[in-house]
Amino acid sequence: MISGLVFEVFNGGAALLNSLPPAQWLLADRGYDADWFREDLRNKCIKACIPGRKSQTKPVKYDKRRYKRRNRIEIMFGRLKDWRRVATCYDRCPKVFLSAIALAATVLFWF
Repeated sequence: MISGLVFEVFNGGAALLNSLPPAQWLLADRGYDADWFREDLRNKCIKACIPGRKSQTKPVKYDKRRYKRRNRIEIMFGRLKDWRRVATCYDRCPKVFLSAIALAATVLFWF
């Protein structure tokens, strides 16, 4: 079971890596801690802010202050889910769905 979970995380990481827009940093949980993932991020000139797994023998350097502040992103997505239209994805057209997310994020930022 655990090996299947790890396999899914790494497949998700590979899919994420292929579709990343230009960025300076990538904030991620310990589940994305893999040497190949960090190396691919480095090749794309993206700095990884991923803490090392507890079972890792060699400690990994990461920006602890930036990692602690990533909860703001999670809180924003939690608030977006409070908007029923965004949470249930009534819009079938991706452009309309993205505009609903942008509108909700703007209103939440305003308040």
